[in-house]
Amino acid sequence: MKDKSSKKCKTQKSVYYLGIVSFIASVTCLVILYLRIDDSGLKNTISASLAASSFFFASVGVVLTTIGKCNLPSFKIGDHD
Repeated sequence: MKDKSSKKCKTQKSVYYLGIVSFIASVTCLVILYLRIDDSGLKNTISASLAASSFFFASVGVVLTTIGKCNLPSFKIGDHD
């Protein structure tokens, strides 16, 4: 018999996968920054934007994967099982 407390809803699973996509976007921003660093330098606004985007996506990835992994209760009314 399965434990109902470990059951994850579709939204929580999709949030977990969006967190992984966010980590991939963070790494992509870092790779693009690495490839452009010789042309534009670190003081260029595009380089700063790529670094900030990478930090943002990594932070979002941490939050979303944490939400996706944790055991959230059901907030449905009348679901007392």
